[in-house]
Amino acid sequence: GEDSRSFHVSIQAPLSIASVGETHSITAVAGGHLILECPEDAVPPPHIEWHWEGSPLREDARRQVLAEGRFLQIQAVGAADGGEYSCRATNALGDTSLRVRVEVYG
Repeated sequence: GEDSRSFHVSIQAPLSIASVGETHSITAVAGGHLILECPEDAVPPPHIEWHWEGSPLREDARRQVLAEGRFLQIQAVGAADGGEYSCRATNALGDTSLRVRVEVYG
């Protein structure tokens, strides 16, 4: 006789954004297009929140959160878009955050 079984195995992995604690600085050109990434591939997938200058980011026609929070897209960047952005990823195993300071020129 013959018997077979299949199993689905899900391995949980802790949150591990690279270089936690550092604030990265990037430059954007006024009128341009900017995409910030929250590079997180934890299991289970985390809940991701974006903040700007310490407050929850409000999405609008120019600022949109994509791919369940993994990306923040800003179109027609203006001087008022400068400042500190952060993403916070949270799952059952903990949370971590990444900060990026955006400077706008032009």
